Amino acid sequence: MSSPIAETIPPASMPGRDAMPNLSVDLAPGAKRELILRNPVMTASGTSSNGIEFARLFDINRLGGVLSKGVTLKPRRGNPTPRIVETPAGMLNSIGFQNIGVRRLLSDVATVWETWDVPVVVNMLGDTVDEFARLAQVLDGAPGVAGLEVNISCPNLDVGGVAFGRDPVAAGRVIEAVVTSTTLPVIAKLTPDVTDISVIARACEDAGADALCVANSFVGMSIDVNTRRPRTNRPVAGLTGPAIKPLALRLVWETARAVDIPVIGCGGIVDGRDAVEFLLAGATAVQVGTASFRDPFAVIRVLEEIFEYCRDNGVSDISELIGAVQVD
Repeated sequence: MSSPIAETIPPASMPGRDAMPNLSVDLAPGAKRELILRNPVMTASGTSSNGIEFARLFDINRLGGVLSKGVTLKPRRGNPTPRIVETPAGMLNSIGFQNIGVRRLLSDVATVWETWDVPVVVNMLGDTVDEFARLAQVLDGAPGVAGLEVNISCPNLDVGGVAFGRDPVAAGRVIEAVVTSTTLPVIAKLTPDVTDISVIARACEDAGADALCVANSFVGMSIDVNTRRPRTNRPVAGLTGPAIKPLALRLVWETARAVDIPVIGCGGIVDGRDAVEFLLAGATAVQVGTASFRDPFAVIRVLEEIFEYCRDNGVSDISELIGAVQVD
């Protein structure tokens, strides 16, 4: 299977050609190890498995970055079905972090990543601070792994199940533990389920995060009026897709104003103009997720449309767009 888009989109950087905008971005300036993307478009964790399926459809190396499916120390079976429900302009999911575990990820998947020219960032989660640190140690220096995205939206079993990302102290402890356990760039993936995301963002920055991903899914619910039961096996699930874009965009804008490290925008991006909105709000890069369930070439199309926007609007470097929204 092939796509005209995948075949025709020009690389993000083409030295020697006039009027070709520079789309490369640096997600970890000053970090122990660099994380430079050839363009600002990444997949979102959990929406493209580990990228291998996408690599069968188009040249995966055209992307700025690939995010792995969330991985834990040991394999997880995930939640019982049903665990995905379509909603107006989006979807609810309650997968439960089904994954093969970090050891098999490294033996079976990272060996493929190692052959790619696109950086792969591993999304990781633990139930305790110690689990996060141990994961970082296992992944540190692993071939094919370019960075870590730390999911702090999961429950903290040390303090009764409250999500790490809802508490600045807990969030900071996780990020500090990961940063001290790895030489890889560290991205904190923030939850939107907070009163003031800037407080959590600053805590992660102070703890040593190199970048922030804003944001994870919103908590939602759907009920079957005939059975009078929730449509997912667990009553609540994560809402993603176009419905959350205005909310995610606002969170990116607030976060970018609060910190001095790169912000990655994530939430409801369907096309290039959506992505440009996130860049204007202050994002350095974007992640495309739910759109890929409907169109597996969505991430490539977003990249092409960003390129076309820059070319058509005389943008010579993507940095000209980052944070350029005009607010009176």
